[in-house]
Amino acid sequence: MSKILVVDDEKLIVKGIKFSLEQDGMEVDGAYDGEEALSMIRASKYDVILLDLMLPKKDGMDVCREVREFSDVPVIMLTAKNDDMDKILGLEYGADDYITKPFNILEVKARIKAIIRRNKIRSRHLESGNRVTVRDLTLDRDSRRVFISDEEVNLTTKEFDLLELLVTNPGRVYSREELLSIIWGKKYPGDVRTVDVHVRRLREKIEENPAIPVYVCTKWARGYYYRD
Repeated sequence: MSKILVVDDEKLIVKGIKFSLEQDGMEVDGAYDGEEALSMIRASKYDVILLDLMLPKKDGMDVCREVREFSDVPVIMLTAKNDDMDKILGLEYGADDYITKPFNILEVKARIKAIIRRNKIRSRHLESGNRVTVRDLTLDRDSRRVFISDEEVNLTTKEFDLLELLVTNPGRVYSREELLSIIWGKKYPGDVRTVDVHVRRLREKIEENPAIPVYVCTKWARGYYYRD
């Protein structure tokens, strides 16, 4: 049974989402402010967190940033309609996806199920002891952990997915459109800026000098690739 945390200060929204997801056999918890959400995330293991941006005590951006310090649980951010800056900042702070308000509950359910489905498929296909090491970087596909010079680097789900794809296909150049389709899915409504944001955040975590990357590199006017 998948376990979901819905975080929103509007109790009717939490109640409605909770009722709908439970009809599909999911276990759903609700939190109504940022501090309560963080406490629950630290105490329990969730498959997906649905996180509103505007929250009392601690807003969604701060919650997302703090969660990324200790967990790679997928986070779907709820943002104001057509507010591109909120979407970009949400991705910068580690969100995996976003949905604009007002939303259709069917879209919410579809996004959650898509993330859970991809994670399950990925887990089934991982091979035992499947590690890739290039220079100082080691990627462990079993535990979904990354190390630089034996020091662990905490990546978000999408950052790991992106790095895993590039690492396991060294030298192959992927366009931003290809990466968006492979990592986020063909029906993802966002644009290629999502890819750029995640590449930038990934470089900040794994590159000694993000301005001169040695792992995740850019092929001018074509896309990104992993340098073996």
